[in-house]
Amino acid sequence: MRGRIISLRQDPLCLHYRTTWPDHQPKARNLPHLNGSASPSVDDTEDMLRRYFSLNLDLVSMYKQWSDADANFRKKAPGFTGVRILSQDAWEALVCFICSSNNNIGRISQMVHKLCEHYGSFLGKVANNAMHDFPTPDALTGNQVESHLRELGFGYRAKYIAETARLVAHEKPAQWLESLRNPEHEGLLDWKGPEPLKVTYKEAHNELLSLAGVGPKVADCVCLMGLGWGESVPVDTHVWQIAQRDYKFGKTKTKTFNKVMYDAVGDHFRDIWGKHAGWAHSVLFTADLREFAAPKVKKEEALSAEEVEGPASKAETPRRRKRGATVEAEAIATIKVESSRAGVMLEAEKTIKRRRTRGRP
Repeated sequence: MRGRIISLRQDPLCLHYRTTWPDHQPKARNLPHLNGSASPSVDDTEDMLRRYFSLNLDLVSMYKQWSDADANFRKKAPGFTGVRILSQDAWEALVCFICSSNNNIGRISQMVHKLCEHYGSFLGKVANNAMHDFPTPDALTGNQVESHLRELGFGYRAKYIAETARLVAHEKPAQWLESLRNPEHEGLLDWKGPEPLKVTYKEAHNELLSLAGVGPKVADCVCLMGLGWGESVPVDTHVWQIAQRDYKFGKTKTKTFNKVMYDAVGDHFRDIWGKHAGWAHSVLFTADLREFAAPKVKKEEALSAEEVEGPASKAETPRRRKRGATVEAEAIATIKVESSRAGVMLEAEKTIKRRRTRGRP
């Protein structure tokens, strides 16, 4: 992300992060699809992560607002607290959601990995695995990109990716995609380009429809997760079923789903939930997934106070046997997230990361 590798781990109290910069990283590296620069000398990882997870938004108040306005949300939300919309890079979100068309999560992940591996800049290795940045629009505009992506298993999406990259890189104005961002949304970084377009959500949505492989749902996904339009509600057949079943939307269960119906469902949810309707919709979408129908309670192993705040003399790499495994610990930087009346507070600290390795027989 933004020219660096970020490793994350979460426990009940903290979000832990580690930043790894590539050895060849210059002091000021400009990324074509992002504004600003990223370099070890100006490490903005903590601020970027806070924006990435939209920690400036008070999720508790938002859940209360949606619950007060909607009995169905009030019924289902308690089992699915903490669902957040990531604030992704707009270009990355665009390409990833083009890949998502008629696809499953496993195959989408493989496609994104292949894009980074073959067209992204090499950043370094983590656990001996090569890590690459997400490719820029320019990197995907070569004459052989489409045919190569087909060889890699992208199918018809290869044409859409190559054509959309060409449009964004060579035909659209500079920073066109970022200019469609919701001005009220922070995004991953501060705006440093030309004056952004004065667009509404609907206008941003319509602009995205001019790209190859982008229909109403993909455009809404990009608006919601890449451009900060919280009112954007991506509607697929699954969401349409929720609208019919739980909100008595539509008089007949028709098998066809057209643009008029698509817009009507989104507007209906926006009327109920307001300017962050897309967030509320994601909570109900998650609650309706089959794998969450009967959630299993997972046992979390909490870190002891001594491990988190123990004296420096105990920060050496302790080892202990447990079922043939060796547990190693090392100090890493963390973000501590706490609730307060002022919102979310991030506190940098040192803690213990434990890693299990198989012991010798």
